[in-house]
Amino acid sequence: MSGHHILHLRFDVPAVEESELPQELSRLLEDVTPRVQMIGPDSAALDLTGAIPYWKRDARGLTELVQLRALAHFGLRSSAGCAPNRMLAAMACALTPPGQRTVVDDSPGAIAAFLRPRPVHELPGVGARTAATLGEYGLHTVGDITLVPQLTLQRLLGARAGRALHEHAQGRDTQVIDPTPTPASIGSEHRFDRDELDPAAHRRALIGLADELGSRLRASGQIASGLTCTIHYADRSSTRRSRVLSEATQHTVLLARAAYAVYESLGLQRARVRSISLRADTLRPASRATRQLTLDAREDKPLALEAVADRARARYGRQMLYPATLAIISPAPAARRRHQADYRSAGEDSV
Repeated sequence: MSGHHILHLRFDVPAVEESELPQELSRLLEDVTPRVQMIGPDSAALDLTGAIPYWKRDARGLTELVQLRALAHFGLRSSAGCAPNRMLAAMACALTPPGQRTVVDDSPGAIAAFLRPRPVHELPGVGARTAATLGEYGLHTVGDITLVPQLTLQRLLGARAGRALHEHAQGRDTQVIDPTPTPASIGSEHRFDRDELDPAAHRRALIGLADELGSRLRASGQIASGLTCTIHYADRSSTRRSRVLSEATQHTVLLARAAYAVYESLGLQRARVRSISLRADTLRPASRATRQLTLDAREDKPLALEAVADRARARYGRQMLYPATLAIISPAPAARRRHQADYRSAGEDSV
């Protein structure tokens, strides 16, 4: 781990507004180092290890240079976390306000000082259920985890999860930067009029976003294999969770179920939410879709109704037909969604 410098950037934009922005941004970052991996529409990971000697700057100086270039070329402020591996860099970035940077040195002492005070739920792979299980045994921080033998964690969580948690708590991570372009995605964001505490309002926003994504996927003849939900809080921090769908789909009801599942995994407790983003990931042509057969007619009816609803919306507009749940907030939910995004990763074309 010694000598490695991984930079994680999160750009301060509610949604990427130009489909070519990820490609242009990637090219700008590749001018600094060829080891660049775009992560969704608003984040990137860079391996600065080989670039530091070339630029004759330390990790902090090169991180600042990358941020200044993104600001100068695109007007994008970014949060930056630089650390010896991807996990630590992503955690540092998540804690950093836009326009600032957090650099974790590659010494064991610096890693421990950064990592051990953090709540255990900030480690990758630790969701609400796992955090609750650990909390029952008095394990609330990463430092608490480091005091527990690996075999004990495996008995609590299972062999694979316990081993992974033990490694992550020690600050070890084997992920590498993969410069292969990420598959195409589309996304949408709902911004609340005020910081929203009500989970029911959060769920109404999710169904509205799922409905929007489903309509756009069907209109473009695409299906999504994954879903990513990002919660933006009042303090400008955010949480992101992704889920691989059991079967690739373009159907609103299936996207909404997955969105609810991701939201529930966050275990939010009266969180002050400013906005919610939903992204359909790894798009491919709908002709490649497969669907598990079912004998339950209740499963098929909502899917069949979507085609009718799409035709009605195409003729009369989206405000004429929408999920009944959204009537609680507005008769025209699309008007409240201030930011929507269509984006494609480098090297991908629309279907």
